[in-house]
Parts: sequence; structure tokens; C-alpha cells
Amino acid sequence: MSFQVISPPLPRPVLFDQFWADLTFVHWPVDPQRVAHLFPPGTRPDVFSDGLTYVALVPFLMRHTALGTSLRLPYFGSFAETNIRLYSIDDAGRHGVYFRSLETTRLAVVGFTRTALGVPYTWAKMRVTRQDDVISYSSVRRWPRRGLRSTLRVRIGDHVEPTPLEVWLTARWGAHARKAGRTWWVPNEHCQWPLRAAEILELDDDLLAAGGVEIAGERMRALFSPGVHARFGRPSTLN
Repeated sequence: MSFQVISPPLPRPVLFDQFWADLTFVHWPVDPQRVAHLFPPGTRPDVFSDGLTYVALVPFLMRHTALGTSLRLPYFGSFAETNIRLYSIDDAGRHGVYFRSLETTRLAVVGFTRTALGVPYTWAKMRVTRQDDVISYSSVRRWPRRGLRSTLRVRIGDHVEPTPLEVWLTARWGAHARKAGRTWWVPNEHCQWPLRAAEILELDDDLLAAGGVEIAGERMRALFSPGVHARFGRPSTLN
């Protein structure tokens, strides 16, 4: 299996500069044949050596967003987010993510990203709180499909070395999206995630089922990260 664990050079110019903070990964295995119909043309489920693909629930805080590398967006660039993501690959061999939904508190972000990038952001009431080593994420969808909920509370543990599967899941250098009848690749770069153990104390989520994803096995161990700095380059269409 050919897989790049270090970010490839990012196509310039840099469109967005962000910091993703206080993030928790929760993964489940998925039968690739049961989700293949969800992927946009030119892409398919990315499959690990175990013959499975995976789905993730990923809540976090967007600490900042800048246009390019310097123009900070103080209000619109800082918010809570929770996404449901699948793992994608295209004919060029690019390993990415494909989002089924992305909850955010910023309604303007929803409109811009849906229109400009084809990324399925949704508007939600959200809260992220931390007390000592316990972090809690809560979300209630406002639009569309009002009322969908997601609650996750974890206890943050010690530093962990990721398994090969966990590296494969977290070292992703772009996203596939569908916009204006075409499939797009949106490249990004970031350093390797610093990862810690995350003991799940509470998990009650509607978003996974709402994304049309059927899990095929036991939940993996959860992982917490204090965060990484990320940049996005120029999108391109798939040939």
C-alpha cells in the first residue's frame, strides 16, 4: 500500500490558513461496498489493508482562520465544528476525506462554503467546554434537518504512539467535494498530529446515522489532539 505520511508540497497560492484545536477522533469500521454510492464521481472509499474503510466523528475548535496567510477573520474564523467524514481516494491516488456533514455555529460560514466549495456545512448551536482533563462537545442542528444532536465527553490521557491504521486515518492531505456538477480536490498541509489517549465518558450522536453510514464493527479507541496548524491550497477538478 502506497501512502504518504508527510504532507506533499501544497499548490500555491495558499487560500486559507487555520488552526484546528482541542480535537477528538472517534472512528468506526465500515464495509466499503455499503458506502460506495455516497462518494462523488471519480472517487471511491479508501480501503485499509484490513479490507475496511472507516467513518469518523470529529469535534473540535477552529482557533483562527486567515485568508491567504495573513488576513485574519476574527469572528468568522473562530468557531466550534463537528464533522462526519469518510475516507476517499481518487484515480490519481490522492488519499483524502469526504465529508457527510460539518456542524458549525457560524451561519455565514455555512453559506460561503456550500456555495464556493461544495462542502456540506450545516448551522448548529454548539458548545465546547473543558475542566481539567475532561473536554465536552455538544451540538444541536438548526439547519437543515433541525434538531439533530451530538454529545461527546472524553477524559484526556497520556501521549500515545499511533498505530499504522491511526496514521493512515489522520494523515490526510485534502478533501474531495462535489460542486456545480464536478468533483473537486481541495489540498491541505499540516504537521503530524500530536495524539493523546481519550477515554469516552459519554457519547450520544445522531449525525452518523443521518449521514447514511452503517458501521460494521466495534468503535476504535478515541484519540485527542491539542491541534495542528493547517493550510489549504488551490482546488482542482478531477480529470
